[in-house]
Amino acid sequence: MRHFGHIAPEVRQRLFHQEPCAFSADSPARLLSAALGATLYSPATRPRLADDVVKQTGRGVVSMVLCLEDSIGDEDVTEGEENLVRQFTDLAARYGEGAADLPLLFIRVRTPEQIPDLVRRLGPAVRLLSGFVLPKFTEERGMPFLEALASAEAHSGRRLFAMPVLESPQLLYRESRVETLEGIFRAVDKYRERVLALRLGVTDFCSSYGLRRAPDMTAYDVQIVASVIADVVNMLGRADGTGFTVTGPVWEYFRVQERMFKPQLRRSPFLEGQAEELREALIEHAMDGLLREITMDHANGLLGKTCIHPSHVLPVHALSVVSHEEFSDAQDILRPERGGGGVLRSQYTNKMNEVKPHRAWAERTLLRAEVFGVANEDIGFVELLAAGIPA
Repeated sequence: MRHFGHIAPEVRQRLFHQEPCAFSADSPARLLSAALGATLYSPATRPRLADDVVKQTGRGVVSMVLCLEDSIGDEDVTEGEENLVRQFTDLAARYGEGAADLPLLFIRVRTPEQIPDLVRRLGPAVRLLSGFVLPKFTEERGMPFLEALASAEAHSGRRLFAMPVLESPQLLYRESRVETLEGIFRAVDKYRERVLALRLGVTDFCSSYGLRRAPDMTAYDVQIVASVIADVVNMLGRADGTGFTVTGPVWEYFRVQERMFKPQLRRSPFLEGQAEELREALIEHAMDGLLREITMDHANGLLGKTCIHPSHVLPVHALSVVSHEEFSDAQDILRPERGGGGVLRSQYTNKMNEVKPHRAWAERTLLRAEVFGVANEDIGFVELLAAGIPA
């Protein structure tokens, strides 16, 4: 699979200076952690779940979470487990050995015991499974999940990844936050080779204080949430080799009927791209707030995003494409002859590139360029959005 692989090759050639690379569930973990993109969640009880997976594959989704936790009722867990086994078996029968085109599929479980049980029940269809999402992760609560994952992996012979969700009250509360983060680091560091990414459960953070952000606001406008994101990145997202990929929080809104504040999606790039209708549609569906939040995610060191609606996927991917200017700067900074450091003017002659301080940024940018591609010099996110929308 590849990002933007659902659009025609000739369109990709027009959009990209460097096209997104192809990858599969068997690719190196470092590549997959950057390639997750918009991870689409779906309740495990959906009766046509296999069809849903196939449908979303055709719309550019490359990672999905099939949820047995908060998205379904307590009374529906058994049904959800049985449905997952049926749907995975269906997908395996349909695709045979061609399943590499399917998204990376993860199951969000409630208890550690579900991990080996589901792996056993999936049988040969386990080859379609990339791993498990671990809820309300702390050191004490999370270690049994990671141990169960390691055991299930050993018995199945299938590489399985973990994606812990950081959403517990202990992480939110100031008096216990640092200690909780230190414990989380100890747990995920012990199983580093199997932790693909850390996911932020911002909805749970808000619920601890009875808060809910409006569609005109991002997670970064809710100061108590922004402070947690900052501390998570500070302690778990460092660029010194000890950090992990941290993904952006979920955007809860699909559509808004009445707006209180002026739309934040500025007009000029849409007019330049003759895409005013697209701008109006994005505003009508409360997507301008989403676009701003994705931009803030990147500025704060997050990559990828939890999504609960298919309409959110393409904006996440379009804004993850590396611009030609960013690519140019990153390449300049990482040239072998720059190893001694120094300062140079960018090829776009609009900024300073300082080799040593900007090196980690450049390395991350080139990794993002590998998986999401590099836009042509005259291509912006509006063109990427418009090209990726199904006809």
